[in-house]
Amino acid sequence: MTKRQFTYLGCVALMVTSGLAAAAPAGARTSHDVLPGESIQAAVDAAKPGDVIDVAPGVYRESVLIRKSDLTLRGAGERTVILPSTGKARHVCAQGGNGICVLGTDAKPATNVAIRSLTVAEFKKNGVWASRTNKLSIRAVTSVGNGNWGIAQERSLRSEILGNSARNNAESGIFVSNTVDTEAGAMNTRRTVIRDNLLAGNRIGLTVRRLRNLTVNNNVVTANCAGMFVVGDEGVPRTGDLTVRGNRVHHNNKSCPKTARLPRIQGAGIVLTGVERATVEANAIWGNAGTSPFSGGIVLFKSIVGAPNSQNVIRNNALASNKPSDLANRDTGKGNTFAGNLCQVSEKAGKCA
Repeated sequence: MTKRQFTYLGCVALMVTSGLAAAAPAGARTSHDVLPGESIQAAVDAAKPGDVIDVAPGVYRESVLIRKSDLTLRGAGERTVILPSTGKARHVCAQGGNGICVLGTDAKPATNVAIRSLTVAEFKKNGVWASRTNKLSIRAVTSVGNGNWGIAQERSLRSEILGNSARNNAESGIFVSNTVDTEAGAMNTRRTVIRDNLLAGNRIGLTVRRLRNLTVNNNVVTANCAGMFVVGDEGVPRTGDLTVRGNRVHHNNKSCPKTARLPRIQGAGIVLTGVERATVEANAIWGNAGTSPFSGGIVLFKSIVGAPNSQNVIRNNALASNKPSDLANRDTGKGNTFAGNLCQVSEKAGKCA
């Protein structure tokens, strides 16, 4: 090999080595730091899939819209506070009166979005609102004092809503539904999980509406007008094939006036309306007392369109001091089973152990 050839190969090797050193590793995540006085939305707009938006402690007056996949919005716990803007609403999330929105489409859901460790409060509508998402993760979020729902989603699959605090919201602390703007049968969520949340001081702690295949586990639900509503109707498929297990539901004794859809609510623990094949087990339910049609510990009640509950299993729950009764079957549905419940007063719902 000639001296000229050696020189050429050496230059090529140097170019390749330099290029490798300058290239970013495949799959590298970029962190976008947001400080008080800066815009969270600007950081979201600049982010690429896989990036993390780190929001420092402070108060941020804006709504945040996320339409991208593979993005993490992360605060510093309750010290990172998002409040409504006093300026002009610049996107659909703010125009709708929401705090944080995660919005996909039917053709392209927003996938693998994570919201972590921040407070969203005092918005006209919802603290956190999600539509058409897949694998959405909401953890350690405090949603307080919002005009509708604290944390809510529709048309979403495989969500995890874990370890959040939803307090003093005008409607449900957590609301999950098939769809909010059309009539349709229950949707299979592909194992959405709602776990380890604190739901207090809302109209209803948790509402599950027209969904299938999800679990509601180990939540603390207190000081609402009603603890939990699992809601179905005559649509097909019906709400069901879900599990409510290991929750502590107590002293949900606020009184809320009737609405266009529901009569007055007070003193309700867990209410099933128009549901099939749900399992309600190993919950501790106590001190829920009132005089509304839904009052009591675990209550089966026909839906607003008259659809009955059927083939549900209510077992191994511990109930005490719920009034007028710990267990109540105020429905005409068939095949509902009550077994192994430790309670004091049963109203057409089998025997107390």
